[in-house]
Amino acid sequence: MDFMSPPLSLEDNGFTMVPTDPPGTSKEELEKLKEELKMWKERVEEAENAKDALLVSKSSADAECERAEKRLTELEEQEKQHKARIASFEQELLLLNQEKTELKKEIEKLKEDLEEYNSQDNLIQKKVAEMKLKFSHLEEMKDDGADANMDTHCVFGTATKIPFRLNQNQALLTFEDEEVAQRLTKMSKHCVKLDNRTANVTVKPFELDMGFQFELCVTVSGKKINVSAIPELSIAEDWMRDKLELHFYKTEQAAGGGEIQNVTYSKGSGTAVITFLKPGASNKFVGCTEYPFCAEGRSFNLSVSPDFNFHLSKFQPYCRVSKKTILLKGIPELEEDEETVQDMIEIHFQKPSNGGGEIENIKYTSRGAAYVCFEEDTGNATSETTGDSGRSEGLFLRGTGNSVGIVF
Repeated sequence: MDFMSPPLSLEDNGFTMVPTDPPGTSKEELEKLKEELKMWKERVEEAENAKDALLVSKSSADAECERAEKRLTELEEQEKQHKARIASFEQELLLLNQEKTELKKEIEKLKEDLEEYNSQDNLIQKKVAEMKLKFSHLEEMKDDGADANMDTHCVFGTATKIPFRLNQNQALLTFEDEEVAQRLTKMSKHCVKLDNRTANVTVKPFELDMGFQFELCVTVSGKKINVSAIPELSIAEDWMRDKLELHFYKTEQAAGGGEIQNVTYSKGSGTAVITFLKPGASNKFVGCTEYPFCAEGRSFNLSVSPDFNFHLSKFQPYCRVSKKTILLKGIPELEEDEETVQDMIEIHFQKPSNGGGEIENIKYTSRGAAYVCFEEDTGNATSETTGDSGRSEGLFLRGTGNSVGIVF
């Protein structure tokens, strides 16, 4: 069909006109047709209503579907986060298990250390330098009637030396007056004339390590003696034990030891411990250390010594300072020997014009390092002491001559 051409009639387009009231149509048929039309209109209306209901249902379903998809997305995100948290927890659990394993190993190691510590009778082992013991007092013997052992109790007091490392080209000076050392420390910088040159040296305070003080209690048994140098003979141990018991029961050198309670004999070491029944019997053997002993037709000399028991008491650490001593740093290397340089340093710091004073002791090292020991000074120096002793004691540089001590 051409849109530009004139319109055609209905007949030309295939349509026929039906009269409204065709010939031969009755009123009954017309009413029937009207009712049928009404029915179809109602059906159309119902269909429209159903369509609207379906559209509403579809809209609700679409909204519900959208909410479901959104909820599903949220659940997927939550699941992803949950998996990430589970992975994080698994990693933390792995680290905790590893830490638990390490802690178990550490606990086992500590248990082993504790068992080793307990096996050593709860003793703290520490190597200390050789020291002198100062006799403190003799404790009174406890008289418990017939059971008293007549033991002798001696108490010695001592304190460990406190070493200080003196490095190369350094010096320590101990003054008679504490104020001199404090004054020089406050001045800090000093110009010291060393032969043909002037050296800028620095005075520094110094710290000492912790020391220990304790009392050594020695108990000399009144019933036991130690016997050594026992000859090894081809006789049974019981026979040798009987011979020793008989010998020390009636030995003449000790005016007779008396009745013996027990004899402990060690054939391998050639030693024995004789325990007398009467308290104080061992005191008879103090005057002589060798006793003749006859066996198998031969004569031997046995060594006899008192039976000692040692234990420590009042063991306590202490920290002290030496307010009379200064540390000198920055000394240059010189061609002169060590003793000459030390004399020049001593002359400088003895002069009051340089802020110095009388020097008790001095130690200078030009090569390597030296360890200097400090000991208690019961003079005017003060100290800081830990523990319950309550004493006010200082430290001084130990040296030779009239001062007490040694530098090494």
